[in-house]
Amino acid sequence: MSTFELIIEILATLAFAASGLIAGLRKRLDAVGVCMVTGLTAFGGGTLRDVLLDRRPFFWVEQHYWLWVLLALSVAGIAFLRSRHIDWTERAIQIPDALGLALFSILGTRIASEAEQPVIVAILMGVISAIFGGVLRDIVCNDIPKAFSDHKPYAVFAFAGSSLYLLLDAWAVAPIASFALSFALVATLRLLAIQYDWEIPAWRP
Repeated sequence: MSTFELIIEILATLAFAASGLIAGLRKRLDAVGVCMVTGLTAFGGGTLRDVLLDRRPFFWVEQHYWLWVLLALSVAGIAFLRSRHIDWTERAIQIPDALGLALFSILGTRIASEAEQPVIVAILMGVISAIFGGVLRDIVCNDIPKAFSDHKPYAVFAFAGSSLYLLLDAWAVAPIASFALSFALVATLRLLAIQYDWEIPAWRP
């Protein structure tokens, strides 16, 4: 992993974890519940990808220092976050969250592609890596997953970025250029969707 990817991974994992922390606090979970929801949100998508691809060790076992970071984040959140801090925190994590959507979708696709999975499977592994931490967070918090119900096209962006990455790879574009272009596509679309409140079509009864 390049230095750039490592920096984005750190920011994105913290952003995903923060969204889980906020969800746990809003549901008034106890300390164990908050830690579990925080960890599920940060690691859930990548873990599900690794399970489906039969990939071991899990990435959070390989990089076990993240477990200490998330435990510390959860304890600090319980101790110091108050209701007035929640809205500000959610706004602050929007940019690293967008970067995380881009990074994890492309990394998930690259891992599946290197495992010689079919194109559609590799693309879906990218989508799963990017969004299923949030899905698991919402399920544990007894909510309909926002990825399926809030009409925001974030999974569509992950699908598009993963598809572009494989297309560029098939055209023998340099790996760093394939990553950069795909990453820029997903992150830009996500930030534009936040700015202009884009939505995808929904069934109208």
